[in-house]
Amino acid sequence: MKLQHNLGGLEGLDPITPEIEVFVEPWEKRIFGIHTAMMALSNHLDTANPQYMIDQVPTTFKSFWTWGHLRMGAEAMHPFEYFQLRYYEKWLGGISGFFVSEGYITQEELDTRTAELLESSEKAEAPLPMGGNPAIDTQVVKYLREGDSPMRPLAAPAKFSVGDQVRVKNTLVADHTRLPGNLQGHVAEVVKVYDNAFTYFFPTADGIGTPMPVYSLAFKPEELWAESLMDPNSLYYNDIFEVYLEAA
Repeated sequence: MKLQHNLGGLEGLDPITPEIEVFVEPWEKRIFGIHTAMMALSNHLDTANPQYMIDQVPTTFKSFWTWGHLRMGAEAMHPFEYFQLRYYEKWLGGISGFFVSEGYITQEELDTRTAELLESSEKAEAPLPMGGNPAIDTQVVKYLREGDSPMRPLAAPAKFSVGDQVRVKNTLVADHTRLPGNLQGHVAEVVKVYDNAFTYFFPTADGIGTPMPVYSLAFKPEELWAESLMDPNSLYYNDIFEVYLEAA
């Protein structure tokens, strides 16, 4: 299990510096916009919910990109590097690496341009290119308004019901996962069964990707944390895909 996806209840991670502002640096708005545009132009949107006529959008971006790919890139980082970087710095690294891996730019081009901007404040502060294609702008705005829902019709009855006791499986994961590591092996009560099935953007090694039921689980604090870390009058809730659960 990747360390950075397994932090619940760990001590000694200080110093923690909470950032109040959504965007701390101006460039963070730009990387957020790039990520949003990539999702809005992803080649999978002709099968999304809702469907988009993405093949008619005149874009040179022809790749598959979702929130899942962004998360997968962050989880693939070395844990020490992960904790050294700020939130949008992880985004910048993941997106830059994706453009290199997909052949849109080369690593040499990226390194050369980075060096130029670091050496020259004039180049770094130069106005961004203007223009663009109105059809691409229309698609990005449409995506922002309508999104890409993971909700799908429920093809088979849910295995568990409200009130059932379930255990989170111990799942060996080398790559991307949506299962918090600190929940593995622990028992919880099903407090809600969502009406629809939910898919994930792409298949993962630990079993998500196809539409399946999702449950809201209530964990007792003594199930998860040492006495010094728990509030005995609290419950901890988490939504979990069915493939991660078994009867307790």
